[in-house]
Amino acid sequence: MLLRYLLAFLLLIVASGPVQAQSTGVLSGTVRDRNTQQQLPGVTVALEGTSLGTATDEQGRFRLTGIPTGSYNVRVSFIGYEPLLRANVSITSGNSNIVSLELVPSAQALGEVQVTANRAIRVATPETPLSVQRLNVEEIKSNPGGNFDISRVVQVLPGVGGGGTSGTAGFRNDIIIRGGAPNENVYYLDGIEVPVINHFQTQGSAGGPTGMLNVSFIEDVTLSSSAFEARYDNTLSSVLQFRQRDGNPDRVQGNVRLSGTEVAGTLEGPLAKNTTFLASVRRSYLQLLFQAIDLPIRPNYWDAQFKVTTKLSPKTTITALGLGALDHFEVAVPKKSSLEKEYILRNTPSIDQWNYTVGVSLRQLLERGYLNVALSRTQLDNQVNRFEGGAEFSNDESRRNLLTRSGETENKLRVDVNRAAGKWQYAYGAVGQWITFDSRYFNRLRREVLNPDGTVQQPAVDVRFQSDLSFARFGAFAQVTRPFLPDDRLTLSAGVRADGNSFTEDGANLLRTISPRVSASYALASRWNLNASIGRYYKIPPSTLLGFRDASGQFVNKRNRYIGSTHYVAGLEFLPAPSTRFTVEGFWKQYSHYPVSVRDGISLANLGGDFAALGNEAVTSTGKGRTFGGEFFFQQKLTNNWFAVASYTLFSSEFTGTDGVYKPSAWDTRHLASALLGRKFSRGWEAGVKYRFAGGAPYTPFDLATSQQNYLTIGQGVPDYARLNTERLGSYQQFDFRVDKKYNLRRVTIDLFIDLQNAFLIKNPAVPNYTFQRTPDNSAFITTDGQPILANGSNAVPVLLADDDATVLPTIGFIVEF
Repeated sequence: MLLRYLLAFLLLIVASGPVQAQSTGVLSGTVRDRNTQQQLPGVTVALEGTSLGTATDEQGRFRLTGIPTGSYNVRVSFIGYEPLLRANVSITSGNSNIVSLELVPSAQALGEVQVTANRAIRVATPETPLSVQRLNVEEIKSNPGGNFDISRVVQVLPGVGGGGTSGTAGFRNDIIIRGGAPNENVYYLDGIEVPVINHFQTQGSAGGPTGMLNVSFIEDVTLSSSAFEARYDNTLSSVLQFRQRDGNPDRVQGNVRLSGTEVAGTLEGPLAKNTTFLASVRRSYLQLLFQAIDLPIRPNYWDAQFKVTTKLSPKTTITALGLGALDHFEVAVPKKSSLEKEYILRNTPSIDQWNYTVGVSLRQLLERGYLNVALSRTQLDNQVNRFEGGAEFSNDESRRNLLTRSGETENKLRVDVNRAAGKWQYAYGAVGQWITFDSRYFNRLRREVLNPDGTVQQPAVDVRFQSDLSFARFGAFAQVTRPFLPDDRLTLSAGVRADGNSFTEDGANLLRTISPRVSASYALASRWNLNASIGRYYKIPPSTLLGFRDASGQFVNKRNRYIGSTHYVAGLEFLPAPSTRFTVEGFWKQYSHYPVSVRDGISLANLGGDFAALGNEAVTSTGKGRTFGGEFFFQQKLTNNWFAVASYTLFSSEFTGTDGVYKPSAWDTRHLASALLGRKFSRGWEAGVKYRFAGGAPYTPFDLATSQQNYLTIGQGVPDYARLNTERLGSYQQFDFRVDKKYNLRRVTIDLFIDLQNAFLIKNPAVPNYTFQRTPDNSAFITTDGQPILANGSNAVPVLLADDDATVLPTIGFIVEF
């Protein structure tokens, strides 16, 4: 029904095509000095390939009107600063495009400004000279298979796996960076840390079927996969920064987006003379799409987001922001399903979550610098239920084999000062957090099995505990940067930070977490840069792990230490043209104090992700790890209506357990490759294709005897950890395709699009499922002796079900800007 309405709507809009010929749009924004955040007057802002341009006023603002609709590269230039290229800026008649631009002081003399022109595409900074990539909003919106989901879009960047490429479920958004776990990443939204950016997050880890952030708010996304500044704490793999734009200060505008996955509405505009707002609400229709294409998963969610910016004075700005979600996840039995698979699906847990993050930040301009103060609060509530036989037995507590009731709250205060003195740049700051965690957990690993004479053949194993936890976290940092040599060809940056907490043993000893970081960038020539960095990073174990108590109520993980990781990275950057960038990098990461399961003697990195929670068990900080490899990246910004991205990463990821032997981690796919090609045509047409490849992810085969004994209790097979990650899945491949058609009317823009994920129906194998054969009428299990199945499953007929169905996810929808 929805498809017919959309096709009828398409025909109606096509018929109105000629009215778009004379439509124009508006581009406005501000230009600032990146180092001091001071507004820059007199900056030239021009659209490539046109005679359109303007200069910023005394407050660093600009406004270009009467721009013919289409996509442009915006060039920004100012004496004493490196030129800036903002590629693929979309101008429509429906919404004004609001951008914030930052210029970096140039080391070149006035007569040598042309030498730096090719550096316009460079996204590196003196503090993070390598392992950094950036995507703007148009690259996110038009990403084939991305479905406006930022967590999926970044998977086209080098070293990034997830969404099926690293052994995780294909519908999830786990972000795997250079062989590290999903929870090794941190996320910042306009400088405020946001722990949860995905719906249905695995508590203590990350991931989920879809992202929470509304792309209509985003101006650009920056991914740093090493060489993090000292200001960033609690990260081992990456820092992902989302920069939101400000609302339109001139008029109220908005958009409505409808697809097979969601409906979203966004509104923005002025609230007062110096105050703007952005607000949105989204409702999921993923459950309807997955039902229509006969997929078993049923993710159902609401989310909301807002941003309010107030300029109190020319030097003082306050920003308030927030986002939150209501989630319900369950599975249903599809029409095309075997009896055995149906039984597995009915034993899959259901998940109910809600979460939010709200924050307020103040930016005060100082002499040759600025002050940031950010206060935020995040809260997450997580409920998981699983019953033997499925949710239909939810009223029978004797059948329950999993229960999670947990909540987590983080209150954070961050302060940092950033100054420039001649060629010196320096920053320092501190962070304080108060964390509360409560949990009630029950997991039946196996029932008691008796011999015919009544003696115990196998004792029952249940994990149950109830816990609450409150503690403080704190840290401080300092960073200094300076160029050297003639023409400032060499730039060095050094930083140090230390973090502690009030809960773990020796957690307040900051000497245990001293983390020095040094980076260098050397300009070999105007187009070549040699970059390197060495840094030590620390992350506190997740609250789900710290809050675990044993049967006597004691915290058993209090002796755990911060997880440590040292990064060694070197690379070469080539900038042959203002819109073209090549990078080649090699990296080595060494992990220490990684959590190892006391029960199984296995590193948590070798176990992989989980859909309920990570860390509800006793662990020791005795594990080690190493990931190393090399990667290549090519990026072509919009040139002659073409844009492209290509990357390849070859790496190894291994961790040790109690035995001290390095074994492949759950993320050790060895190969990651991706390519994206897009083309903008005349009359509002645009098309793009994307291809992703990953080597086979390792997995642990089942212990067939133990699985048979325990299957009726836990509803799944038991891994044979004596053969930990000795098997590998087949390679992962996916081809995505997207077509857009925009119609710019007088004050309205309509974007019709078709997006196909896995358009070629490539089969991507996942870990097989262990189960017992069912009778044809699905009333019971088949047995070898024709008798009712025994509690220990000894007369069952075990079977391994392949999980390699090929699924195409089609999305047909439209965006209306007004």
